Amino acid sequence: MSKTTRRFVSKTTKRFVSKTTKRFVSKRFVPRRTTRRFLPRRTKHRILKGIIYVRASFRNTIVTVTDIRGQAVSWSSAGACGFKGTKRRSPFAAQTAAENVIHTLMDQGLLKQAEVMISGPGPGRDTALRAIAKSGVLLSYVRDVTPMPHNGCRPPKKRRV
Repeated sequence: MSKTTRRFVSKTTKRFVSKTTKRFVSKRFVPRRTTRRFLPRRTKHRILKGIIYVRASFRNTIVTVTDIRGQAVSWSSAGACGFKGTKRRSPFAAQTAAENVIHTLMDQGLLKQAEVMISGPGPGRDTALRAIAKSGVLLSYVRDVTPMPHNGCRPPKKRRV
């Protein structure tokens, strides 16, 4: 009797195929490992100080809250709040996105103090900042980080319609 060698078909299917029989062998016939490590569950770390990034483009406004290390904790956007099409670019949609992300963190008691970084030329940048200021989070500073070229790349040619 020849020794059958098994090879791994795919990482996702968890099935093995025998070269000689070309038959799928189910997972229960594969020998299990006897040593198994149990890792501790990840606990939600409390962030008392965070950074709120507001990206206001002409079509949408995205608000992201991170901890000091830069790990994203929560985010929201005007499109995720239910605004579609041209309503996404409205200042009210930006206000709703900012309120949504702040209230989810305040309900969990995660955010007390924050720094705000605003980038982009969109119409919702001021209303998003107003909504963050009204929410009760202590703001240490507000910074405009919109990328401005120092005469970098050549702009695209003018449109002729």
